[in-house]
Amino acid sequence: MRGFGFREHGGPEQLGYVEVPEPSAGPGEVVVRLRAAAFNRLDRFTLAGIPGVPIERPHVLGSDGAGVVDQAGPGVDDLSAGTRVLLNPGLWDGRCPACARGDEALCREYRIVGEHTQGTATERVAVPRRNVHPFPSEWSFADAAAVPLVFETAWRALATVGAVQAGERVAIVGAGGGVATAAVQVAKLLGARVVVAARGRQKEEAVRRLGADDLVVVSEDRPLDRALWDWSGKEGIDLIFDSVGAPTLGRSLRAVGRGGRVVVIGATAGSKVELDLRTLFWRQASIRGSTMAGRREFETVLGHLARGALRPVVDSVHPFDEGPAAFRRLDDPGLFGKVVLGGPGS
Repeated sequence: MRGFGFREHGGPEQLGYVEVPEPSAGPGEVVVRLRAAAFNRLDRFTLAGIPGVPIERPHVLGSDGAGVVDQAGPGVDDLSAGTRVLLNPGLWDGRCPACARGDEALCREYRIVGEHTQGTATERVAVPRRNVHPFPSEWSFADAAAVPLVFETAWRALATVGAVQAGERVAIVGAGGGVATAAVQVAKLLGARVVVAARGRQKEEAVRRLGADDLVVVSEDRPLDRALWDWSGKEGIDLIFDSVGAPTLGRSLRAVGRGGRVVVIGATAGSKVELDLRTLFWRQASIRGSTMAGRREFETVLGHLARGALRPVVDSVHPFDEGPAAFRRLDDPGLFGKVVLGGPGS
């Protein structure tokens, strides 16, 4: 079976098409014939190699996917062949204490499709039945593939870990990536006043259409902390959603108000940081980490999407044979939303 991925870790020069075994549906599993797959920043780290994470090679990239049910394994009798479904890319064991209390994101065996397993940029994938969800008929396969990882990440980070309350000031660091476009919508749905911090105003109209109340421009002369502090009327931000890492985390902390929190969901520009702990304790602030989501959180955010309170944001759809070009789009300054690989009619 043909997939888009790599044989050896490295940079974009390692990307290409690889052959991997056809999946089969084991007990409680479903094989989905994929019609669309979407990329995330995670795919870059998987390609480069993540310390301590063994990755089978050759390896297919992609955590997000949508398609039709192709085969149901033993014990799965509630899905018929041809049903249009999207995939929850989070995998858990269902047996540990965290799973027993319904917080699967803290599962001791938590894994992610496309990182710890073969990914979705291929023809078929096998996943547990609990990871397969029908999606609204008005969505395209590309829309459905654009949803899972970024919306579950944004929902848990803001609603659960960040505990955003109506009326709070929430800042989203970055304007164009898939998780940022999801986070703007989720924060607004939770009743926050939402500001986006970006390097320029090119995407201001687009983020306002998603619900952002404002956009502040960050520069060397007006760094992140100063821009957000001024925007808040020098009262500080209640919650800052930061996926950048080393270049921004210290400044994010300096921009929060008393009792404020910085929720970190990634480290795309570096993972080693220096912090002034005096700011942390004097403002009684907190830095919280968040990854993916549990089953109920995923189903909750899907419900909001299904009723139109949130919407998928697709930057571009590329034919499967244009995988390298699609992957390069992740670095384009004009990126806004998810980059999707899909066939005709996706």
